[in-house]
Amino acid sequence: MDQNLSIPKERYRLPRIGQRIIKTAIAVFICLIINSVLRGQEGDQMSTEAIITAIICIQPHIRDSRYSGLTRFLGSLIGVVWALFILLLFLDYPILSRNRLVMYGVMTLGIVAVIYTAVALRMPDTAGLAAIIYSCVIMVYPDIEDPLYNAGIRMVDIFIGTAVAVSVNGFHLPRRKKRDKVFFLRTGDLVPDRFASLPPAVIFHLNSLIQDGAKIVLISEHAPAFFTLQLSAAKLNAPIITMDGAAIYDTQTNEFLYMEPIPTDVSIALRRRLDAIGCSYFIYTIHKNKLCIFHQGKITEQEQVIYDRMKRSPYRSYLEGEIYETEEIVYYKLIAAEGMIAGMQAALQGILNEGTLRSVIRPQSDAPGISALYLYSAEATVRHAENVMMWMLRNQNPSYQMEEIFAREPYRTEMDALHLLRRLGNAYEPLLIQAMKETRENEKQ
Repeated sequence: MDQNLSIPKERYRLPRIGQRIIKTAIAVFICLIINSVLRGQEGDQMSTEAIITAIICIQPHIRDSRYSGLTRFLGSLIGVVWALFILLLFLDYPILSRNRLVMYGVMTLGIVAVIYTAVALRMPDTAGLAAIIYSCVIMVYPDIEDPLYNAGIRMVDIFIGTAVAVSVNGFHLPRRKKRDKVFFLRTGDLVPDRFASLPPAVIFHLNSLIQDGAKIVLISEHAPAFFTLQLSAAKLNAPIITMDGAAIYDTQTNEFLYMEPIPTDVSIALRRRLDAIGCSYFIYTIHKNKLCIFHQGKITEQEQVIYDRMKRSPYRSYLEGEIYETEEIVYYKLIAAEGMIAGMQAALQGILNEGTLRSVIRPQSDAPGISALYLYSAEATVRHAENVMMWMLRNQNPSYQMEEIFAREPYRTEMDALHLLRRLGNAYEPLLIQAMKETRENEKQ
C-alpha cells in the first residue's frame, strides 16, 4: 500500500470514557430499577420518559445541574400539558381522529404549540425535551382510556428522571482544588493559527476553569493584538506572556508589565549588519506602553503581503522613519520566501554566535511559502518570562507553584484543545486520594 495514502496512527486513538458517560449510564440504571419496583418487570409497563429525561438532564458541568433539572422539568411539564389537551380534544371531538391525515395534522400542530410555549416562556433549551415528551404521550392514542391518569403517570416518570439526573450529576468523588497552582498554557495548543478565534466550546471550558478559581497564564508567540482577536470572550485572571517570552502584558489594564529588550549596543550592531547586507526588516518596540512597529529598508513583495493584512488592526501602530528609543526594541522580524530566510540567518551568524541574540524561524500561516526570522534578546525566553511571572504572582500569594500544561502533539482539531483543558482541569482539581499522594511525595522530597 502507498505510504502516502496511509492514515496516521493517531487518528485511531479512541477517546476515554468520561464522567458524563458513566453518570448517564448510572442514571439510566437507577431509572430502570425504580420503574421495575413501581410497575413490575413486564416490558409493556416500562416507561421511557424517566430514562429520556435523565439522559437529557445529565450535563458535563454539575455547577448548574439543579437549575438545569428544574428548567427541564418545567419543559417536560409543557409537553405533558399540551399532550393532555390534544388527547382530551380527540375524546371530546371524535371527528378529529376519524381521518388519519386530520389526526396527524392536529398532533403536528401540538408540536408547534409545545415548542412555541417553551420559547415564549424563555426556555428555548427545553423545547426539544418538551417535544419529545409530548410525542411519547400523544403517540399512544387511541390506545388510551384515561388521558388525565396517563398524563399524571408521565409527570411522575419525568419527575423521577429529573430527580435521578440531578442527584447523579451532583455526586462526584472527593476532589481537592489546587488553588496554589499557576498553570501555564500555550495559545498555540488551543487554536490552529494566530488569526483563528477560539471555538465557543473551548472558550466556555476555559472560562469555567477560571471562574472556578484556576489560575491560568496564557503564552503566545505573537503580540497582544492577537489576544484581542482570539480571546476577547475569555475572562483571564492573570497577565499573559507575549512575543515568545519577550514581554508580559496585562489584559485587564492594557499595559505591559515587563519586557526583555535587546541590549542597545547589540541592537546597533545588528542594524548595521542588516543594512550592510541589504535586508529590509521590521522593528518591534514598546514605547509609552504601546507596541510600535517600524519598517526599515525597501519593503519587499513578501513583506507587503504580511504588512497589508497586519496594518488593518487598530491594536498596532505601523510607522516609518527612525525608531523612538533604541533601548525599547524587543525584537526584529525579517520576512522572505522560505528558501531565502535560512540564508538571512546564516548571514547574521557572526552576531548570533556572540550569544546575545536568539533567533527563531517560523512559517507564516497566512502567507504560504513565506517565513519570518525573529531576533530576540538571548534573555527573552518563555522560561525566563515564566519565572518573572511567578515572581509577580508570589507577591500576591507566596505559596504559588507553577505547572505547565502543554499539548503532547500539534493541534489538529477543536477536540485536541478540549482534551488539553480537561487535563488542566484534572490537574487543578485531582481526586482527593491522588492529591494526598502527591502531597506525601512532595514532603519526602
